[in-house]
Amino acid sequence: MELRQLDYFVAVAHEKSFTLAAKRLHVVQSAVSAAIAALERDLKVTLFERNAQRVVLTEAGTALLPEALAVLDAVQGARDVVDELSGGLRGTVRVGVLGGLPLVDIPAIAGEFRRRYPGIELQLRVEANGSAGNERALLNGDIDVGFLAFAGKAPPELTSWELVRLPQVLAVPVGHRLARRRVVDLADLADESFVDFPIGFTNRTVHDQVFEQAGIRRRIAVEASGLTDAAEFVRHEVGVAILPPFAIDHEGLRRVTIRDHTFEWSLHMATLRKRKPTAAIRALLSLIPTHVQTP
Repeated sequence: MELRQLDYFVAVAHEKSFTLAAKRLHVVQSAVSAAIAALERDLKVTLFERNAQRVVLTEAGTALLPEALAVLDAVQGARDVVDELSGGLRGTVRVGVLGGLPLVDIPAIAGEFRRRYPGIELQLRVEANGSAGNERALLNGDIDVGFLAFAGKAPPELTSWELVRLPQVLAVPVGHRLARRRVVDLADLADESFVDFPIGFTNRTVHDQVFEQAGIRRRIAVEASGLTDAAEFVRHEVGVAILPPFAIDHEGLRRVTIRDHTFEWSLHMATLRKRKPTAAIRALLSLIPTHVQTP
């Protein structure tokens, strides 16, 4: 087994294509195919299922991926030692962020990181499926650091650090029938239309679980892309929403407590447990907490 073969294997796993992996690696496709074939012969397994439409990891390939990433990270760690001695870190850090979440000042983090570490390429991406997408990307090795929201404990495959914990309340427009009440029961919301978030977002999962356990089927009028958009839909009387209190501090909105339910979730930054963070990743992780706003 050669380091180059593991590098090519990870590239194909990330790109889900031999052609795209070759472009990423700046080599011809035949070199990638030959390296993967040699690796499969050496391990006596098939690592990818191939057809005309797609390339997907087999069970053996899925098991190998975190180990291959760990090996490549160890090599990068050796390079980091030399780079630090020679005056600067290099490399790439890929981050999965959550769209529409104002608690973390991502632009400020990106700007400060680039000024401090000009030799490190910082890549930011937003997953359409929110925390579920970022968790999957971490497990697949597609990103190095992910922002995730959890209602309970983090998955054991991840190492995570809690940044902020958020209870939630009901947001209603000022003219709503419940706007003058301080506390309502879950049953009071059975006939309401809701503004919520796409499936895969942790706050949506928390909301769905609570209402499902109570036997209440909700009508979702809008799936908003972020907290600010959700609050605006409520203000314009499209529906009610369950939001953190700070998101409701706007003219035209009222907050109401839902009895016996906090709908609490917490925001974390996370890495894959099997991967030892490189110096570049550690530099970013140390910077993130300084740009978190406590509600």
